[in-house]
Amino acid sequence: HPDHPEMGKRDVVFGKELFIEKSDFMVEPPKKYFRLFPGNEVRLKGAYFIKVSEIIKDENGEVTELICTYDPASKGGNSPDGRKVKGTIHWVSAEYGKKATVRLYENLIDEELGVYNEDGSLNLNPNSLVVLKECYVEPSLKEAKAYDSFQFVRQGFFCADCKDSKPGQPVFNRIVSLKSSFVLPK
Repeated sequence: HPDHPEMGKRDVVFGKELFIEKSDFMVEPPKKYFRLFPGNEVRLKGAYFIKVSEIIKDENGEVTELICTYDPASKGGNSPDGRKVKGTIHWVSAEYGKKATVRLYENLIDEELGVYNEDGSLNLNPNSLVVLKECYVEPSLKEAKAYDSFQFVRQGFFCADCKDSKPGQPVFNRIVSLKSSFVLPK
């Protein structure tokens, strides 16, 4: 944390190929979307300003890759010419990022629909647990020990699972979600 050096520091490797969250890019964004889209410049957290120059899609029209340019003068996330960007996105090096399993826990009861169904049974949330098996995390998280906790930017707070994590194969459980004022359109 920049305001709390006593919390320590870590090196984060920047490279030619990066992974970003799928939700951090849209081809045709709605108003007030400040993440990456064609023609918009964003800050890679702790790194550089980038801009999309080419979008690569698969045979189904799904975006699979973005070719971007970066401004080397914006190292550290500020531009010497005073340019301002509204969006900051996080990233992981494709070369050095490590695979991890991530469990996203939500409420067991779907409170929007009420606690009980018409027949009196509990209205269980079918998405109370989502398991993501191939997430990429910073290399330093590969050796996380049981109960070590971390904030995953814009996702929430997570801890290393005490039973299922193994050396080099971490499993992270979301323990607190973060609320966002921006909701992706369906």
